[in-house]
Amino acid sequence: MTTFPRTTVGGVSLPRMLIGTNWILGYSHTSQAADDLIRSMHAKKEAIADVIGTYLKYGVDAIMAPISANPHLVDAIKLAEDRSGQGIIRIDTPIINVDNTAAGRREAEKTLDQVKAAGAKFCLIHHSSAEQLVNKNTETLDRLPDYLSMIRDRDMLPGLSAHMPELIIYSDKNNYDVETYIQLYNCMGFLMQVEVEYIHRVIQNAKKPVMTIKAMAAGRVSPFVGLTFAWHTIRPQDMVTVGCLTPQEVEEDIEISLAALEGRSPNLEGRSSPNKTSIMTD
Repeated sequence: MTTFPRTTVGGVSLPRMLIGTNWILGYSHTSQAADDLIRSMHAKKEAIADVIGTYLKYGVDAIMAPISANPHLVDAIKLAEDRSGQGIIRIDTPIINVDNTAAGRREAEKTLDQVKAAGAKFCLIHHSSAEQLVNKNTETLDRLPDYLSMIRDRDMLPGLSAHMPELIIYSDKNNYDVETYIQLYNCMGFLMQVEVEYIHRVIQNAKKPVMTIKAMAAGRVSPFVGLTFAWHTIRPQDMVTVGCLTPQEVEEDIEISLAALEGRSPNLEGRSSPNKTSIMTD
């Protein structure tokens, strides 16, 4: 069994593929019907543990999610660990209150206590919270150091989840105390706020390793297209977050990814299509 290549973030060894969870928690970016299908398939923690366990066979032992906000996922991760005897590195992406008030800071502290209690090694402030701190006039993330200190005080490694590329640019410019970034990145530009070429440059110039997300544009491109693009256009220290609905999808996406990294064609069965032409039957 091939072990997936690794990188180092904040002194911690991480697989270059990270376990994504939209296709476990029910965030399809497609429809309510798709969301409901995902949730019904993963209604039991055993089903989630089956998916996670398949990643673990290849050394993909880090998971990204709003973990502490989803007790069902916390239980499933623990079950996957118990089954495999392997530890799983938790990358939590909490939504925190960033109001500049005493009450807001108390609520942020409480949320981060919950993140720590859920076992997170990395705590990357969710983009919906971090983007509230962006000051484009001064090119700063106002009061961000306060929240990064809260994370450090709980012995977690801090980072930022970025939909706005300004988060990475301003963080690097001001040398904020972060270890890594999450950045939207896919060949379609899906959900990205500026063109693909510019985000590619942002990732290439980032001072810290980048965890890319939405490589397959939430199912809008095939795994072969989305993953091959991602792996060939990021740096060796960067990562791709890959969410899967079933264990079989995990196997396929890992094979596609390893093939891209090794410069070969993936060893996959063809798609099941009715009445294939003669050139598609092999």
